Amino acid sequence: MHWRDDIASLVFAVTGHGAICAVHRGAFRTLLGAEPTPQACLGYFQRFELAFRAAAASKIARRGILPGTSLHLTSRDIARKLLQDAQIADGE
Repeated sequence: MHWRDDIASLVFAVTGHGAICAVHRGAFRTLLGAEPTPQACLGYFQRFELAFRAAAASKIARRGILPGTSLHLTSRDIARKLLQDAQIADGE
């Protein structure tokens, strides 16, 4: 995972899919509730990496994205997984 200044996004490889997934700074702005720095975005990804990876896998399956095709996640994609994780942790 790394930050790409040219597209103002964090990118990471999607394991088993052969492509990259990008998350734009605007998605992090929504998730963090403030104007994010690249370092804050990287830290947030590290903290919730499993949710980001689950969100990418879910979007690939839901949209039928072909192997090798890059994709992007929105704040909604990530928040959905974070909420599911919280509900599972709470026994719901």
